[in-house]
Amino acid sequence: MLFRSAGEAARGEAGIIRLARRVIEIWALLGGVVLLGIAVMSTWSATSGFLFGKPLPGDFEMVEVLVAVAAFAFLPYCQITDANVTADIFTARASRRTIAVFGLLAGIVALAIAALLLWRMSAGLQDYRQYVETTAILKFPIWIAYIPALVSLFLLTVACVITLKDAAREFVRPS
Repeated sequence: MLFRSAGEAARGEAGIIRLARRVIEIWALLGGVVLLGIAVMSTWSATSGFLFGKPLPGDFEMVEVLVAVAAFAFLPYCQITDANVTADIFTARASRRTIAVFGLLAGIVALAIAALLLWRMSAGLQDYRQYVETTAILKFPIWIAYIPALVSLFLLTVACVITLKDAAREFVRPS
């Protein structure tokens, strides 16, 4: 959150926003499960390669695809919890109102970027489906990885709307 903890925000929000926050949190946890799966797969491949001379074929292809999926899964959570990289040194002595203005500007920019990414990634999904590009070894259709990425970008857009609303509420709040 931009200005309060998740618990504080959830107590005073409409049900749909609480639901969106919960879905975003669960989606990020699923991204963590994907990373855990990558670690297990990589360990298994390295171990079987060392012991038996037979690593999992195409394991690096799956790592590439799954790391991208996991990274996208974390984006909405980082937005909704205000865990993105910030330059607090510039706002350390700023007033609450100035910080609220920066929050509004950041929310607008984040929303624009999220919407742009969602739009262009959906076009990418259509292209990869049309031309059926696959990975070299496993012949895994690349377009499949776009589906969770698009879900992540949709959730990121929702998170941007929520944080923009929070920033606007903080901006109009009396001093």
